[in-house]
Amino acid sequence: MITLLDDDFSGLNQFLKENSASKIFILVDENTHEYCLPTLLGNMETNVPFEIIEIEAGEEHKNIGTTIQLWEILSEFEADRKALVINLGGGVITDMGGFVASTYKRGIKFINIPTSLLAMCDASIGGKTGIDHQFLKNIIGTFAESEQVFIYPKFLKTLDFIQLRSGFAEMLKHGLIADAKHWEDLINITELSENSLEPYILKSTEIKQDVVEKDFKEQNIRKNLNFGHTVGHAIESLYLANHQLLPHGEAVASGMIIETHLSYLNQLITEEMSLEIINTIRRFFPYVDISQYKEEDILALMFNDKKNTEGNINFSLIEGIGIGVFDQKVSESKLISALDFYKNLKNQSKLGMIIE
Repeated sequence: MITLLDDDFSGLNQFLKENSASKIFILVDENTHEYCLPTLLGNMETNVPFEIIEIEAGEEHKNIGTTIQLWEILSEFEADRKALVINLGGGVITDMGGFVASTYKRGIKFINIPTSLLAMCDASIGGKTGIDHQFLKNIIGTFAESEQVFIYPKFLKTLDFIQLRSGFAEMLKHGLIADAKHWEDLINITELSENSLEPYILKSTEIKQDVVEKDFKEQNIRKNLNFGHTVGHAIESLYLANHQLLPHGEAVASGMIIETHLSYLNQLITEEMSLEIINTIRRFFPYVDISQYKEEDILALMFNDKKNTEGNINFSLIEGIGIGVFDQKVSESKLISALDFYKNLKNQSKLGMIIE
């Protein structure tokens, strides 16, 4: 269940009242500890004892080492199976906090209070938890639904522009795979800001939640949510392996460009439509340089993607704006062609047509 919070956090306080916990553990990183935790503590009403657990910020800390530390902290504070974890943060916090909660003592309750646009619209919703391992994104994880997701849009004011833009990539993805009107609304935004994006957050959450409710364990339609991520995660993993931090949304935007071109190569959409989509994404996102990586390294990571079966890369592509298709097989030659296509964009401003 997704709840928009008012300034009094009344929805959260009602939940805490109705769901009596033995103890509460609030997981934050150093950023949300400074910018978001005071707001939460200033409005949270409960007599249940609570502890604050702070970890370092950043994708590079979403690993088994940090996870073990969190398990040990819960154990040291004698967290029992009636304890509640509150994940207050972006995608790293909600991914890892959910994983820790879902595995500690075979599962304790947790709720998500996302503080980034990416987490509000995507990462905190849908019951996927996970950590990275050997630079592979979310390779270890569980399907575990949070008790509730509480969204407080004013937390967006704590974000810088790069973080806002990163979350915007997931919103664009939701439009491309499921809702043409949502796509049109988003691409007509003239300036990315918390005020311009806030009216569309709830729609993005509804799109994802609707898909998840139809296919929680990702056996069919939920795979559409992976559009842009098969290639995007490979690029993000390569940057991470080289100790370079690439915002998730920028990796996904690059992945969507490459996978839109693959949709054209697989004859799912016309070249004109592919160029329209690609040019639109490029209006909002910078070019991500992948020239330093060998094609075989990128392909190897895609073949190791957790969504693949029987040695095949299962792509989620599009057959129109607002229409996703999953389990699409793509030949290695087309993959290489799409990567070359992307590399050639580095010094090009527009492709084939002008997008006003």
